Amino acid sequence: MSVLDVRSDTVTQPTLAMRQAMFDAVVGDDVYGDDPTVRELETLAAGILGKEAALFVPSGNFGNQLALYTHCQRGDEVILGDDCHIVWHETGGAAVIAGVQLRTIASADGVLRADEVKKRIRVGDDIHWPRTGLICVENAHSNGRVIPLDAMQAVWDVAQQHGVPVHLDGARVFNAAVHLGCEVRDITRYSDTVMCCLSKGLAAPVGSILAGPAAFIARARKNRKLLGGGLRQAGVLAAPGILALTEMVERLPQDHANARYLAEQLAALPGIDVNLDDVHINMVWFRLPDSLDSGQLMAALAAAGIKANGPEHGLMRLVTHWQIGRTDIDRIVAVFASVLAA
Repeated sequence: MSVLDVRSDTVTQPTLAMRQAMFDAVVGDDVYGDDPTVRELETLAAGILGKEAALFVPSGNFGNQLALYTHCQRGDEVILGDDCHIVWHETGGAAVIAGVQLRTIASADGVLRADEVKKRIRVGDDIHWPRTGLICVENAHSNGRVIPLDAMQAVWDVAQQHGVPVHLDGARVFNAAVHLGCEVRDITRYSDTVMCCLSKGLAAPVGSILAGPAAFIARARKNRKLLGGGLRQAGVLAAPGILALTEMVERLPQDHANARYLAEQLAALPGIDVNLDDVHINMVWFRLPDSLDSGQLMAALAAAGIKANGPEHGLMRLVTHWQIGRTDIDRIVAVFASVLAA
């Protein structure tokens, strides 16, 4: 029995083409700037993301924290949503690495209101205040919703008025572009810097990209070394990243369609609450009946060869990716149906 893994789109195996590209990659010492495959990936990514330069980093968490560290001075304040990934799932790195204070705003399903951002920007030179060093936004949001472009622009306009840079946590920015029917650069234009993951829905085994102005990326390159992220013959990792950006992006609509199919099948089961309007990308969030024994459900899924994360705060998430098709989804839904029936 094959194992289906819907815990996340980080669990994907590299494609056969990626494995071959890794084998064939021309490499050099990237700390010296000698790896041609890394340089090719960075140039390609910068062009796609609409930025002057880009830097290959080990992970999305690393890329976000490197951005904060490079943008900010110690003691600065960073404005961001209280439900964003940097706050919830990056192990408090902002305090340890950049030494900054996070000033959070309640978001509306991931959307930050520009007027609320504006109210929190420190204006003036009061010696009691930290400096507003950065605003962080997220698209697609980690709740699976895509932030509209007009909301991105509104925050960007406020930031421009006050001379505060904007960093975009764009871990799944390519998914966001698919949902919006736009180019990725139509989203990233509303940020000074952007981090995007190659190792989520794009199936590369390792790595993310941090992109922005050339001078910023030069500073970030040195900071990457300081933080232990200087890589040597990294072309073997960059090669599948190139395929992630040139091939795997094109098939993201299929993941979105499969997520929609999964959401509709789950919504048809008695007691499962799925907000279909929230299924924007490849994530399906849903609420289980209070009477359902989640332990029994997880045991049934495991027995059927299905890896899933259990409910958290009453919500459960399943994620589609290139290794999950319609037949697989039917197999997953059948387990939910059998447990509910029991």
